[in-house]
Amino acid sequence: MRKITGKLTLVWTIIFSLLLTMSFNAAAFSAPAAKKVPAKKVLKIEPEVVLATTTSTQDSGLLDVMIPAFEKKWNKKVKVKVIAVGTGQAIQLGKDGNADVILVHSKKSEDEFVAQGYGFKAYDVMYNQYLIVGPTNDPANIAGAKTALEAFTKIAEAKGKFISRGDDSGTHKKEVSIWGKAKIKPEGNWYLSAGQGMGETLRMADEMGAYTLVDEATFLTNKTSLKNLSQGDKELFNQYGIIQVKSTKKPVAANELIWHFISPQGQKTIKDFGKNKYGKSIFVPNAKKR
Repeated sequence: MRKITGKLTLVWTIIFSLLLTMSFNAAAFSAPAAKKVPAKKVLKIEPEVVLATTTSTQDSGLLDVMIPAFEKKWNKKVKVKVIAVGTGQAIQLGKDGNADVILVHSKKSEDEFVAQGYGFKAYDVMYNQYLIVGPTNDPANIAGAKTALEAFTKIAEAKGKFISRGDDSGTHKKEVSIWGKAKIKPEGNWYLSAGQGMGETLRMADEMGAYTLVDEATFLTNKTSLKNLSQGDKELFNQYGIIQVKSTKKPVAANELIWHFISPQGQKTIKDFGKNKYGKSIFVPNAKKR
């Protein structure tokens, strides 16, 4: 009887031990208690952001695509106000605190804007080229010029009529730079200052049978009888930059607008813009932090 009782006790001990082990294993492999996940913070964006940019950017039609896409992305909770002027004026708007973001094309002036403490978060965003255009009969014979300096020199020597924007825009700054490098002070009846935007200056040159320096986007989007007579020289490279104004009271909207232009989707939009209508992109995307 003692032997049987001992055996039964041993059996129950083994069974109890097995049940206890199974209980621990089940606990070990059971799903952990769900943790409370904090709600995703909703980005609060200001209702309006001011973009100061150039007439060439505005007239190209690119902003008619980029801006509505940005506002739609934010369910129209933010409105972009565009002020299209020359690069010099756009930069001044930033300095005066009357713009939140600037999109311009004069790298030297842009770098000074940042260095002087007026802007930060500066990025290259896209580029194209400047063109020296003129009448098809090309009276100054610049078509064969290998460089922009040579073309400008020929125009000055022939006193070929030249229309300058004369408005401190990025294009005007580039023109002045080329004259300076060619060591020429343009003056006389052959040299006229329009004091107008790029589109108006181009049309004036067309009406007067004159030469002018124009950005590629404006030349492609405006029908004239003028001919592209010089291009490809590295001097004619036209880089656009986008910069957040340091004094902005709308930092979230400003930051998000910049991202909209330099993001992969924004860069793709820039790359594709103009292809269907002109057979080529008006701008080449090249987003890069400076």
